[in-house]
Amino acid sequence: MINLPTKITVLRILLTPIIFYLIFNHNQSIRDNFNQSPYFYLLLVTFSIAIITDALDGYVSRRLNQISRIGTFLDPIADKILIFSTSAALTFIDCGNPLPIYYTTLIFAREIIQISGAITIGSIAGDIEINHHIIGKVATMMQVLIIYGSLILRSESVIFYFSVLTSFFSICAAILYIYNGLIQLPNNPNAVPTKQ
Repeated sequence: MINLPTKITVLRILLTPIIFYLIFNHNQSIRDNFNQSPYFYLLLVTFSIAIITDALDGYVSRRLNQISRIGTFLDPIADKILIFSTSAALTFIDCGNPLPIYYTTLIFAREIIQISGAITIGSIAGDIEINHHIIGKVATMMQVLIIYGSLILRSESVIFYFSVLTSFFSICAAILYIYNGLIQLPNNPNAVPTKQ
C-alpha cells in the first residue's frame, strides 16, 4: 500500500508532463502576452504546486513517521525529473527568456555523473549513504528560482549571470557528493561488498 508521502511524490512526477505540455503547446501565448496570458499563470501555478509537493512529502513523512524505502527512492528522482525537464524545455522552447544551453548541459552532466557515481560506489561498497549538504540545497533552490526567472524576467543579462551563479553552486554540490561517495569506498579494493 502506497502511503501518503509517496502519493504526494507521485503527484510531482505526474505534474511534470503537464508543465512540459504548457510550455510546448502554449509558448507563443506565454511569450507574446506574458502576464496577460492565462497559460502563463497556469504554468506558474502548476510548477509552484509541484515545488510545494517537494517540501510537503518530506514534512508529511516525518510528521506521520511514514518514511518508506520506495518514497526515499522516488523523492530525488521526482525532483530531478521536474527540475531538469522544465529547465530543458525552457532552454529549447522560447517562453520569453530561454535558459542558456551551457547551463542546462552542465546540470544534465552533473546529474549523470552523480547518478553513475552513486551506482558504481554502491556496487563496490555494497551500499551508499547519501548525505545532503547545505550547498546542495542552495543549488536546488537556485535551480528552481532560475526557472521562475526564465518565465517572469525579461532581462537576458540577469538570467545569464544568475545561471553562472547557479552553475557554481551546482558544481560545488556535485564535488561534495562525489567526495562523500569516495570516502565510503572500502580501503581494500578486493574486499567483498557488505550489506548494511
